[in-house]
Amino acid sequence: MRICQIITRLIVGGAQENTLLTCEGLVARGHEVTLVAGPETGPEGSLWLRAERGGYELVRLDSLRRNVQPVHDLRCLAELRRLLRAGRFDVVHTHSSKAGILGRWAAAQAGIPRIVHTIHGMSFNRTQSAPVRWVYRLLERHAGRRTHALVSVADAMTAQAVAAGIAPADKFCTIRSGMETAGFAPDEATRAAVRAEWGVGADEVLVGTVARLFTNKGYEDLLAALPRVARECPNARFVWVGDGANRADYMREMEGLGLSDRLHLTGLVPPDEVPRLMKGFDVLVHASRWEGLPRCVVQALLTEVPVVSYDNDGAPEVVVADQTGELVRLGDTAGLAEGIIRLAGDPTRRHRLGAEGRRRCLSEFDHQRMVDQLEALYARLSSMAGQ
Repeated sequence: MRICQIITRLIVGGAQENTLLTCEGLVARGHEVTLVAGPETGPEGSLWLRAERGGYELVRLDSLRRNVQPVHDLRCLAELRRLLRAGRFDVVHTHSSKAGILGRWAAAQAGIPRIVHTIHGMSFNRTQSAPVRWVYRLLERHAGRRTHALVSVADAMTAQAVAAGIAPADKFCTIRSGMETAGFAPDEATRAAVRAEWGVGADEVLVGTVARLFTNKGYEDLLAALPRVARECPNARFVWVGDGANRADYMREMEGLGLSDRLHLTGLVPPDEVPRLMKGFDVLVHASRWEGLPRCVVQALLTEVPVVSYDNDGAPEVVVADQTGELVRLGDTAGLAEGIIRLAGDPTRRHRLGAEGRRRCLSEFDHQRMVDQLEALYARLSSMAGQ
């Protein structure tokens, strides 16, 4: 098949990694693949270099921008329509909010026979104002009518989309966001080396996060929880993997709490460095207020690191209380602290929960399985279109 994947930008992020793995997997299966993306990057880092080595056609569309810009957006719609008509694609598959809306409209206007969209996270969510949520719901409903199949990375995304009237339930299927699971195998030698780099002793408990240093990624709640954790777990140390616009603000708060000497910030790291660094963790904390199904949670469990997470969106589908981690009510910073403290104080329980988490995630989130399921979806849509 001739398949076009469209995404708004190639920053380092879950949706982007998912899309590149999809393109690479489809090429390996003999399909002709084109990836279209906008030019923007950010403090998260860029995946353009990997995309350029992927073995598929890569189109950098300057008019495809993340923020709403009417002039750019109208030009982008026209350019996408021309590109899709010229490409004579069998399938157009869109990712992320802006590319999802413009890409599906353009694909419908270009007469593409099979249009697919993946919901990595809802475009309208609890972090936005009511008018913004209303506009995005309206746009998604219009785009949903032009979509032959909607892929959710978590069952929670399907439930939210159906409740919002985006499309009927029979248009949806859940396909987990695949990742290269082999790199996340636990390894004691690597664990010791990473902890030595950070000056963390064998008797200390390392509590890690992997997220942009940005609003709604959970750092405000984590900062509220850490003083209690530090008091009750004197051997706890903290590491934040990532960078972002709020780094200086968060560091000032940590200094004000008197905890900066117990925190290590890695700054921006290449995506292929994350598996190695996670091997040094004892606990992963994920307090984001808006996600689809957080990849860092799955990656931690693959590394046999138990997780403390809020119970929002897709997280409860992998973080199961007393089976793979601690699940905390959204916004409950006292519960967040208690979950960290319970795991920090019980190494036997950490090992049990981590081992069970790896067992559950190992096959379900493998990228080859994801590509198999997407290829089967495209084939099923193709057979339906031919009826």
